[in-house]
Amino acid sequence: MATSYEDRVLRVLAYIHDNPAGDLSLDTLADVAAMSRFHWHRVFRALTGETCAQSVRRLRLHRAAIWLVQSDKPVAQIAVEVGYPNLKSFARAFSEAYGRSPTAFRKAGQFLPANPHFKTGEYPMHPVTTRTEPARRVVALPHKGAYGEIGKSFEAFSALCESRELWSKVGPVIGLYLDSPDTVPEDQLRSFAGAEYRGDQTPEGMDDLKIQGGKTAVLTFKGPYSGLHAAYHSLFGNWLPESGEEPADQPCYEIYLNDPRETPPEELLTEICLPLK
Repeated sequence: MATSYEDRVLRVLAYIHDNPAGDLSLDTLADVAAMSRFHWHRVFRALTGETCAQSVRRLRLHRAAIWLVQSDKPVAQIAVEVGYPNLKSFARAFSEAYGRSPTAFRKAGQFLPANPHFKTGEYPMHPVTTRTEPARRVVALPHKGAYGEIGKSFEAFSALCESRELWSKVGPVIGLYLDSPDTVPEDQLRSFAGAEYRGDQTPEGMDDLKIQGGKTAVLTFKGPYSGLHAAYHSLFGNWLPESGEEPADQPCYEIYLNDPRETPPEELLTEICLPLK
């Protein structure tokens, strides 16, 4: 099944190449890949080493480089035809990528190839199992911003559970991460810090969330939370292409199996859960 995911990447790269001035948004490229946007960006980066936005920029500028050398098209026309209606923006982007202005590049008469380099197998391996997860009701505090700073929301959640005597009503501690740090600005990332809830009324000031459950790929990561980002690349770059599985149109979530207040960082256990179709 590795070929299936590589075919999707190649299809998207071909689409970018053939439509440099078109709509190359993440949503559009996910549609071309026939895959949920929740997970497409992770698959694409894991297999190519680039985000979709980086590939769009690289292939647009590569097309421009070819036209600069092999055609007589005016620079302004080339800029528009590769998706840069603003000539100054195009000149700046091209100069950053190729080390010289479009005009100077044309005079030099050279260009560089833009070959994809697949990354499959180049990430550390972690154990992954497929299991049926139960549907879960989660109460949580919202967090907006860097995922590495979600700890403050977990601390607040813990304090509320303590002061309101909620611990008898909560199950596993869970983090839900709705955006990819590869494609969304850090200050716009959305996540939730909470736990499975077995009470009746939603605690005041908390969000009531649902995890659908069902078939799920679960990567078990051992180590400090700072290593989780690389573990996602392992899940999407190593396991998924070989698994024969398809991600569901749902975000990933994490289940924390021990308490960081009582556990050395190297002994922390985290389950990264990827819902499957």
